[in-house]
Amino acid sequence: MSQAQPSVSILCTGGAGYIGSHTVVALQEAGFRPVILDNFRNSNRVVLDRLERILGSRPLLEEGDVGDAAFVEDVLRRHRPAGVIHFAGDKAVGESVAQPLKYFENNLGGAISLLKAMEAVYLGAGGDKGALVPRFRGDDGGGAGDVAVGPTLVFSSSATVYGDPATVPITEDFPRSHTNPYGHTKLVIEDMLQAVAKAQPAWRIGILRYFNPVGAHPSGLIGEDPSGIPNNLMPYVTQVAVGMRPYLNVFGSDYPTPDGTGVRDYIHVTDLAAGHVAAVRTLLARPENFTVNLGTGRGYTVLEVVRAFEQASGRKVAYQLVDRRPGDVAQCYADPSLAKRLLGWEAKHTLQDMCADAWRWQSANPQGYAG
Repeated sequence: MSQAQPSVSILCTGGAGYIGSHTVVALQEAGFRPVILDNFRNSNRVVLDRLERILGSRPLLEEGDVGDAAFVEDVLRRHRPAGVIHFAGDKAVGESVAQPLKYFENNLGGAISLLKAMEAVYLGAGGDKGALVPRFRGDDGGGAGDVAVGPTLVFSSSATVYGDPATVPITEDFPRSHTNPYGHTKLVIEDMLQAVAKAQPAWRIGILRYFNPVGAHPSGLIGEDPSGIPNNLMPYVTQVAVGMRPYLNVFGSDYPTPDGTGVRDYIHVTDLAAGHVAAVRTLLARPENFTVNLGTGRGYTVLEVVRAFEQASGRKVAYQLVDRRPGDVAQCYADPSLAKRLLGWEAKHTLQDMCADAWRWQSANPQGYAG
């Protein structure tokens, strides 16, 4: 696969976060020039030092809030990115149930702010002009010079928009619903994007519905570092294994699954990052909007993950079975065939890879980025 030209910038809102930082690595290694926009409310500045060690150069940073439309517009005008990947937002299911207004304000407000800024910069007052950005040289070698394209956005959505699916595996045409405010915000943003694209066809939009990102960069330098008690399974497991927590709470043991615990589609974060690069390439090469699942197509129970992690780490993971958590569902795993067909992407890493890389990160960074 040929590389993008070095002049092609991609703005990553929330680019210092878990998925964002791994995508920054993937973008730069693919020849793009990533620009991070982050306010560090849910991330750590140490990430920039770690990215510099991995990449050999420090990524560009614009520090500020995606909810500040004037700031975002200024960033867009100065860097003129060929595309934007929107990661920024709050993402904990349990917290969203407890604090719904926080999620509606931050997630919906941030998305609206970004869309308004992109509309102002790339479409202008008339809403139909497009903007000159460096021509993307795709796999066919493309021509040189600038090309007029409309605003190009890859949105970080979630499998939570499928609610509690009637069957699995899940395809993109499944009915959408939500079981928690976090999922509700993702669903509403998807609807906003569809409405914007219908009103202004110049938009190029790729919606990526993530399943369950886990693991870490193979260097062990960047990984998942949640604040407080982890809301996701893998960092909870790794923190128990490293001695930060006495045991894992397994939420629900009476689901209609092989061992009674919830089934999820776990995807290595570097595979997920590669999916974003594929999405950007596809949007810049041809103006066709799409919505795809990013998952492996295989579901594992919580206890299967625990056993795989014990094997990868050589550590025993103590756990206790507790009541179901509000907003959770029994089974959720993807049919990822559309992503392979449209983007030429598929997950490559096994559950064993995910566990080994997660343990490498946690054992090298017992306190996360704090030490």
